[in-house]
Amino acid sequence: MEKRTISFERIALYAFLTSLTALSIDAVLPALRLIESDLHVEPPLSTQHIVSLFIFGMVFGELVIGPIADAIGRKRALVGGLALYMAGTVVAMLSTSVEMIVLGRILQGIGVAGPKIATRALVRDQFEGEAMARIMSFMFVLFILVPMIAPAMGQAVLAFAGWRAIFAVYLALSILLCIWLVMRQPETLAPQNRIRFHPVTLLQNGSHVLRNRRVSLLIVATGFVFGAHLQYLSTAADIFFDVYGIGSLFPAYFAAFAASIGLASMVNAQVVRRFGMQAMCEYALCGLVAFGLCMLALSLVWEGHPPLPAFMALGFAIFFCIGFLFGNLNAMAMQSLGQLAGLGASLIASGSSLVAVVFAVAFGAFYNETTIPLASGFLVTGIVGLMLVRLAARASREPVIPVKRGA
Repeated sequence: MEKRTISFERIALYAFLTSLTALSIDAVLPALRLIESDLHVEPPLSTQHIVSLFIFGMVFGELVIGPIADAIGRKRALVGGLALYMAGTVVAMLSTSVEMIVLGRILQGIGVAGPKIATRALVRDQFEGEAMARIMSFMFVLFILVPMIAPAMGQAVLAFAGWRAIFAVYLALSILLCIWLVMRQPETLAPQNRIRFHPVTLLQNGSHVLRNRRVSLLIVATGFVFGAHLQYLSTAADIFFDVYGIGSLFPAYFAAFAASIGLASMVNAQVVRRFGMQAMCEYALCGLVAFGLCMLALSLVWEGHPPLPAFMALGFAIFFCIGFLFGNLNAMAMQSLGQLAGLGASLIASGSSLVAVVFAVAFGAFYNETTIPLASGFLVTGIVGLMLVRLAARASREPVIPVKRGA
C-alpha cells in the first residue's frame, strides 16, 4: 500500500469520482427554467428542489456507504454506489413530471455517496494529517474544473439536445468511471482490518464517533459551509437572471466563482503544512465574516441589487475563503477516526449534508429576487463556523476506538 507517494492517475481517478457530485449539481443548473416550463412545475415542489433534494438523497447514501465500505472494502462500495447512481439517472432522464425527476435525483444522491465517501476512505487508508489534506487539495484542484465548465456543458447540451440529454451525459460518465475504477484501482482496506456489518456494532461505533466532541463540532461547521454553498447553487441561476438580467452568459459568471474555489485549493495545498489546518480554517472563516458583511451592507444600501462588479468581486473573495474550508474541515474531522474512516466519513458527510439542506432550504425560502438572503447566509456561516472551529480546537484529539463485534 502506498504511504508516501501516489500516482497522478490515482489522484485523477479520485478527483473525477468525487467530482461526480459537483457535475450532477452544476450541469443541470442552466436547465432548471426549461424544466419548469416544460413540466409545468407547481408548488409544493420547485426546481430548487431538483438541487436540494439531490443532497437530501446523499444524506441517506452517506449513512450506509461508509459502514459498507468498512465491511466489504472500498472498491466494492464504490461500484455499488455507481450502479445506484446510474439507475437514478435513468429515472430522471425518462421523467414526465417533476416528481419523477426528484425521485431520480434522490436515487442519484444516494448512489453518488459511493464515490464521495468511499473515495475519502481510500485517501484516509493511504495518508494522514496534513499529508491527507494536501492530497485532498490536489484532488480539489482537478475536480474544481468540473464546476467551472459544467454549466457551460449543460447549456451546450441543452441547446442541441434538450434537458434529458444532460442526464444521458451523467449516465455515460458514470459508466466510464466504473470501468476505470474496476480496471485500475486496487483495494486499500486489508481483510483483517474490515469491520463486520452488524447493526449493534454499527450503532456502537456510530455512537463513539458522534460522542467525539471534536468530530461532532466539525460536522456542524462543515454543514454550515456546505449549506451556504448549496444556497448559492440553488438560487444562482435565478439571482443572475432576476437581479442582473444575465441568461446565456450565466456559465461564465458561475465559472468565475468556481475558479476562486480552485485557486484557494491550490494555495492551500502549498501552505497547509506550514500553517496547519486549524489556522487555515480560522483565517478563512474570518475572511468569510468580513466579506459576507460587506456584501450584506452593499445589498442593503442598493436595495438588494448591488452593482455587478462589486457583487462579483465580493463573491470571488467569499468563495476564495470557502475554498480553504472544504478540504481542511473534512481532514480535521477525519483525523481521529483510524479504522472507522468509512463509518466516520459517512457520519461526517451525512451529518454535514443534512445541516446543509436545512440551511439552504431555510435561507432559500427567503429568496426575493435580491442578493440579501444570499449575503445573509454567507455572514451567518462565517460567524457560526468560526465559533465551532475554535471550540473544536479545545476538544480532545484522542482516536476513536472501534468495536469490531456486535454485543
